[in-house]
Amino acid sequence: MSDIVTIILLVVGTAFALLASIAIVRMPDLFTRMHGATKSATLGVGCTILATAIRFNDTETTTVAILVIGFLFLTAPVAAHMIGRAAHQQRVPKWKGTVVDESPLAHSGADVDNANEEM
Repeated sequence: MSDIVTIILLVVGTAFALLASIAIVRMPDLFTRMHGATKSATLGVGCTILATAIRFNDTETTTVAILVIGFLFLTAPVAAHMIGRAAHQQRVPKWKGTVVDESPLAHSGADVDNANEEM
């Protein structure tokens, strides 16, 4: 039974990793690429590590796997947010189909002032 679960998790993890690589190639701008790659890659690596924990089935491996997955799920969204915010402040061009910019700094001009102060 654990072999079947391991295989399913590895296939799902590989599919998410493939989806992340396709998102990087196919998406039109930095923000959509980053979104697709971060979500898919995080889930792909999480499933792969979980499959490893199930396959080895000992306390030490499972503990390390859970800690790695937790660290990954905590740091990947924060890193993506910081990269997106820096790109927004640097005025990286958005896709022409972008309809709404929901950033609180989008209309105030505060992002330009903050970028000038940091330089």
